[in-house]
Amino acid sequence: METLYPNLILDALRQVRYPGTGKNIVDMEMVEDDMRIDGNKVSFSLIFPKATDPFIKSVVKAAEQAILTFVSPEVDIVGNIAVKTPAPAPAAEAAPVLPGVKNIVAVSSGKGGVGKSTVAANLAVSLAREGYRVGLLDADIFGPSVPKMFGIEDEQLYMHEVDGRNLIIPAERYGVKLLSIGLVIDPDKAAVWRGSMASNALKQLIEQADWGELDYFLIDMPPGTSDIHLTLVQTLGITGAVIVTTPQQVALADARKGVSMFRDPKINVPVLGIVDNMAWFTPERHPDERYYIFGNDESVDKMAAEYDVPVLARIPLVATVGDHNDAGHPIALDDSLTGAAFAHLAHEVIDAVDRRNEELPATVKVDVSKK
Repeated sequence: METLYPNLILDALRQVRYPGTGKNIVDMEMVEDDMRIDGNKVSFSLIFPKATDPFIKSVVKAAEQAILTFVSPEVDIVGNIAVKTPAPAPAAEAAPVLPGVKNIVAVSSGKGGVGKSTVAANLAVSLAREGYRVGLLDADIFGPSVPKMFGIEDEQLYMHEVDGRNLIIPAERYGVKLLSIGLVIDPDKAAVWRGSMASNALKQLIEQADWGELDYFLIDMPPGTSDIHLTLVQTLGITGAVIVTTPQQVALADARKGVSMFRDPKINVPVLGIVDNMAWFTPERHPDERYYIFGNDESVDKMAAEYDVPVLARIPLVATVGDHNDAGHPIALDDSLTGAAFAHLAHEVIDAVDRRNEELPATVKVDVSKK
């Protein structure tokens, strides 16, 4: 057998065609530059575009046969051809959904009727009055109340182009940017949607809106635990959650479920604290009087201690709160007893968010592919 050298082997391999293109494997640069010749033993690698290439076995077999046929049947080549595939390109890092938003706070409750939306609306106004840039998303798809509370029920939404994308321009009132499904559906008709439809509508309000630069993006969550909650944690990395409850035992039982949901290892959203709403009833003309019609402070304090979270604020029940909601004028705009309570809540939320950001890493959105 004549002396073996690389070009002799390459000439033989030029007789091998790759079935996908009909071109020979040398011209296609499929032969790796790692050929070794030791006596009559030849070894090298063939590069295929992907590990699942259907022609790998047939091409390797054809390469072996070409060398045995066009060089010499004495060449030790069978089993000496390695297969390589290029390393996968690193996945492009997905752009953040809300790049201009510093903090995302979910305002949640275990059940309806505890004043969650009232707390969310007045917290947003209170933060705006402190000079912060604030957005409020009404994520309660089946019972949107933000349009009524802010007096924007007849607001017409428009779109404009930002970096080649057509985005919804949020409504704005009292220094708060606002979006709600209630602004795009007939307010007199029920939203009879399947869970996937509601989730997609909510994602559009988040991802296809021009929220701009915000210090706080508040989400008025629907009550309970549902597909909507899962959609939100899959879409956004939520900074923290505020749980709203009343002192009633039935409300506290459901509030516990809300805390557990956010603390589930798969969701892992920090709970900033609890708001004791309707903590007592106070007649507006007698602000020093307190009537604990739903139970006393001890029940809420006990739950907060149980989960090692603070009670951020206690909001009194005052008859005019509902009047302000109906008039589209959140009571936090007024320098009243309840207005002061919401201002206090805003300060506590600011402090809780700052502590959370100092002590914990940023929350990441839930990856449903992980088990």
